[in-house]
Formats: sequence, C-alpha cells, structure tokens
Amino acid sequence: MTENQIGDYVVEVAIQVHRDLGPGLMESVYETVLEYELCGLGLRVERQVPIAIEYRGLRFEEGFRADIVVEDKVILELKCVERLNDAHKKQLLTYLRLTERRLGYLLNFGEALMKRGIVRVVNGLAEPGA
Repeated sequence: MTENQIGDYVVEVAIQVHRDLGPGLMESVYETVLEYELCGLGLRVERQVPIAIEYRGLRFEEGFRADIVVEDKVILELKCVERLNDAHKKQLLTYLRLTERRLGYLLNFGEALMKRGIVRVVNGLAEPGA
C-alpha cells in the first residue's frame, strides 16, 4: 500500500471520528479511537512510537515520540488546538526528515469542521496524480 493510499484512509477516518465525537476532547481520546478505526480497516498502527535521532555521531534513542505511525510509512501528529500554526507543520516535517518518511498528516481535532483541521505534509513525495 502506498503512502497516498494510506493517506486516503487517514483522512476518511479522521473526518468520521471528528463527526462522531465532535471537537475539543483530549488528544489521547482521538488517538485511541483513530487507532481502533484504522486497525479495523486492516492497517498496522502504532501509537506513541519512540523515534531515535542521530546528532554529531551520537544516537539518542528517544529523540521524540510520533503520535501514530501507520503501516510504518505515514506519521500522524494529533492536535486539539483552536488553530494550527507554522510551528506545528515544521514539527511534523522535521519528524518526517529525521525518520526518512515521506508523508505525514497534522490532524487538529480542535477545529469545528475537521476538513479545515487536516494538513498534509510531504517530504519528497510526489502529489497524487503528478
């Protein structure tokens, strides 16, 4: 399954979860429910994945934690804030670069309309249909 195919499922599921639960709950609630729904589609999902980073020849085993990693290809960073900002996008792009993954989604469950809370972040991945 390609990153873009996984992304289609992620967007679909995120919108449905937001529709069912509404905005404003804790991120951990959305994380748990997203995992459940994505696993129900047959996808391999890991939560709170420790990601090692290397810096000047040193390896730090837990440089950061990815909220969700789907099929070991797509990183999901969950937020529940009034509005996303550039720092959130840069954070996810850094995660993608450090892990050499090509696609991530920033999912803000604080938005009244989930469609406005989904940001696709790429790291060298061609856009669908390109």
